[in-house]
Amino acid sequence: MSYIFDALQKSQSERSGVDRKALSAATEVLKAAERQAADQREAALNARTDEQAAAVADLESAFPLETQFPSEAEPTAIKSHVDQFGQFQSLRVMVALQSHLVCVTDKESLAAEKFRFLAVRLRQMQQTRVLKRVLITSSVPQEGKSTVAANLACTLARRARQRTLLLDGDLRRPSLSNIFGLGKIPGICEWLQGDRGPAESIYYLEDVGLWILPAGSTPRNALELMQSGRLSAMMDQLTAWFDWIVIDTPPVLPLADTSVWMRLADGVILVTRQGTSEKRQLQRGLETIERSKLIGALLNCSLNASHKDYYYHYKPAAVPQPESSSQK
Repeated sequence: MSYIFDALQKSQSERSGVDRKALSAATEVLKAAERQAADQREAALNARTDEQAAAVADLESAFPLETQFPSEAEPTAIKSHVDQFGQFQSLRVMVALQSHLVCVTDKESLAAEKFRFLAVRLRQMQQTRVLKRVLITSSVPQEGKSTVAANLACTLARRARQRTLLLDGDLRRPSLSNIFGLGKIPGICEWLQGDRGPAESIYYLEDVGLWILPAGSTPRNALELMQSGRLSAMMDQLTAWFDWIVIDTPPVLPLADTSVWMRLADGVILVTRQGTSEKRQLQRGLETIERSKLIGALLNCSLNASHKDYYYHYKPAAVPQPESSSQK
């Protein structure tokens, strides 16, 4: 810039006849100021470069590249996730043909189709709200809530790449182990008491493709065990592992256990049974459920299932057999 100023001053002095010595003194002052500014900029730039180099050196010493960012970090994480499910023991289910587990014993029945429809509706709801921990309960006993929970879990487990856990939250009168023919095996109670960890409490059911967390041994203080603070931590861990958690709980009216489970659930389905549930009991049951978590009510053992004839009319037809020579 000083060279341009010097040329302009020279041109102006030649036109106006002004003494060039005075102008050259001003030019020297400007040049000196410019040199000083340039030196300051260079010093600031060098200081910034030194600070950046020091910061990089500190970062490299704190996080060595070879230990913090290995080249196979992603495959290692995937392997760890797979190993987490590989630690669970696998069991074979023993379901009688007369069992109400229709999603396993009678997959083409109308009841199994209704559970598939319910699973589709839940997946649709999952797209618009947080819905992973689904609680199944009823107003009073003998309304079929455990059967509904088992069938729903089996149906959700049929979706590929979605891990489903069936959890028996009825610690006083567990029934899911009997439904699948597993017998008496450790589960939630042993986990909450600290006797066993998740690897010894969760089981993979090979025939139906889902995981189950049974209730385990019946405790004398079920409610106190659930309120110990370990239940919430257990549910957080299970939520991080599984895509769906179906929780079978006691009825809402006789006991306070279900209220503990409701606080940990994302949604609640209330099971009623035709010929068993009374209107007064159903109303009281609905009043105990938080409205924002109530997904809906399910009518069990309905005597008037809609579209029954339509469904069976469109079942796959039997393959016609060729006529024998005697019939020709």
